Amino acid sequence: MDITNSTLNKMYLKKCIKPVLAVLLVSVFFAARADVRLPQLVSNNMVLQRDVNLKIWGWASPGEKVSVKFINHTYNATTDKNGNWAIIMKPIKAGGPYQMSIAGNNKIELNNILIGDVFFFSGQSNMTIMMERVKERYPEEITNANFPELRYFFVPTASDAFKEHEDLPKGNWVAVDHEHILNIGAVAYFFAKQLYAKYKVPMGLINSSVGGTLVQAWISSDGLKNLEPYASRLAQLRDTAFVNQANRQRRGFGPRQQGGAAAEVDKGMSEPVKWYDPKYDPKGWHKFWLPGYWEDQGVKGLHGILWFRKEVDVPASMAGKPAKLFVGRIVDADETYVNGVKVGNITYQYPPRRYNIPEGVLKAGKNLIVVRVTNTADKGGFVPDKRYELTDGTTSIDIRGDWLYQVGEVYPPRTGGFGGGGGAANAIARINPQNEPAGLYNAMIAPAINYAVKGFLWYQGEANADKPQDYNALMTALITDWRNKWKEPNAPFFFVQLPNYMEVQYSPSESNWAQLREEQRETLSVPNTGMAVAIDVGEWNDIHPLNKKTVGERLALATEKIVYGDTKVVYSGPTLKSAVMEGNNIVLTFDNIGSGMVAKGGGSDVEQFAIAGADKRFTWAKAKIEGNKIIINAAGVTKPQYVRYAWADNPQGEILYNKEGLPASPFMTTIGQ
Repeated sequence: MDITNSTLNKMYLKKCIKPVLAVLLVSVFFAARADVRLPQLVSNNMVLQRDVNLKIWGWASPGEKVSVKFINHTYNATTDKNGNWAIIMKPIKAGGPYQMSIAGNNKIELNNILIGDVFFFSGQSNMTIMMERVKERYPEEITNANFPELRYFFVPTASDAFKEHEDLPKGNWVAVDHEHILNIGAVAYFFAKQLYAKYKVPMGLINSSVGGTLVQAWISSDGLKNLEPYASRLAQLRDTAFVNQANRQRRGFGPRQQGGAAAEVDKGMSEPVKWYDPKYDPKGWHKFWLPGYWEDQGVKGLHGILWFRKEVDVPASMAGKPAKLFVGRIVDADETYVNGVKVGNITYQYPPRRYNIPEGVLKAGKNLIVVRVTNTADKGGFVPDKRYELTDGTTSIDIRGDWLYQVGEVYPPRTGGFGGGGGAANAIARINPQNEPAGLYNAMIAPAINYAVKGFLWYQGEANADKPQDYNALMTALITDWRNKWKEPNAPFFFVQLPNYMEVQYSPSESNWAQLREEQRETLSVPNTGMAVAIDVGEWNDIHPLNKKTVGERLALATEKIVYGDTKVVYSGPTLKSAVMEGNNIVLTFDNIGSGMVAKGGGSDVEQFAIAGADKRFTWAKAKIEGNKIIINAAGVTKPQYVRYAWADNPQGEILYNKEGLPASPFMTTIGQ
């Protein structure tokens, strides 16, 4: 039988193609099967909450079988149609370290896992501040940090005004030890250190905080749905036409478009010899006393770039050595040079300027320090009562005093867009997910709600101080919302009251910060909450006070009492119970007096009490501790109706404590209630 070439070719192709097709089909099948993925929090070095049902979850291909092996138990799950899977582990006692194995299409091994107590920290910048920022205040903490059973997870900033994310931004658990201590949140560190010293239980510290953010950004859409004007704003953000218009307007507004003529160029950087160069001759520069603000020294209403310079005499003993330059705090941004070498820069006003000077830069005799300051709002310059010093650790040179300055660039006034004006167009242009309702919840809270925690710690309020009357409602919504999302209706929630800040006022006055503190105090009516009063640990010239140890330890005291049930702990300063008239006196009674009440200096005369009649014109009143009460002499006011205590941005004087050293919360109350 004849077989044509065509027939032979077909037979050959069938023989060869079948196995090739089979291989391709198998390859496509396995390619379609996604690897098992875990959330960021479920990773090496994590701490899992003891004594509760634990969820471990993740993602894989739809219908894929996943197994989790942990402490001699195997748990099985099958992913749903969206590729989600989860297993629930029964409660486990504190201990470790353990290993966990997760297997599906692939296999993941997690190591060094501890079982203990997990606390969730959140808020704005005072909760983000790391130990690096306070290392000069607490050098022994940096040197001695060695707590391998304390683990810290910092959530990088992310925001989304429109949808909830399934996972957090990339992060990792680290031990609180000498290697990592500088990057550990200071409040979280001091909180955990105190609890660990007492209970010896492993602890996980999750810090999901962002500087300068509003409380409403941390609450879910569900939590805000009945709270105006935030519910209406959420409705706007669900309106595609509104959002598209806002995006178009934002694209049309550049960062340097300030509504006037085009901004000039900084002369200090454009001249042939740069102004930081030691060869530059500062002819025609003006005198400036540092620290201080240029608006207080004859330059009014100027925003732009100003250059400052000073020559300091360095002894031969410092020459060539590495050193450190402290340039206080600067409003807003700076670039700092020593002998023409850039030693550092910071782009916003709050961090302290602490710059390392490399070996070989300093010389014996005259050395030039130049600071280029950029200011866009408020009073620009150098914040008083901060550290201004050049030091090698042995010799220190005070750099305060006479400096010279020159203007490098003047910014035109803002006349619209982001900076001013008003109306619907500007409102539309200001969509910023980080400050929109639910914008931070969606990206930094929602992905964490499957991770079991012991309780919540909150340090925020500064960003809401311009509208304090809403804060109690927002805080109540936040607490309720997080408890609902974590399915823990009684989860402990502790927060920090705003500290003292800004200039001291010596007459009774109105204060947004005081009003916000009152809103915080009223939040204590929510069950299972506690407040760390910080009215004595602030700094008048710094919204980020360095005393984070006291704050963390006061939060820990509330946790010892409420979470761990230590009945002997006094966790709060005196809290107002009642205010009634008795003759010409107002008599105040308090809870949480501990072993007794005392004024700051140890006496019985307490300051910062003001009283008023129906007109609310407050006047100072003498107050005295008598046993467990405070007696206020009200003879100077006809029919007194109101009492305020420590009602100021920065109250000073003989304030009220209990003998355990915990201050009373500021308050305002109506007499007879």
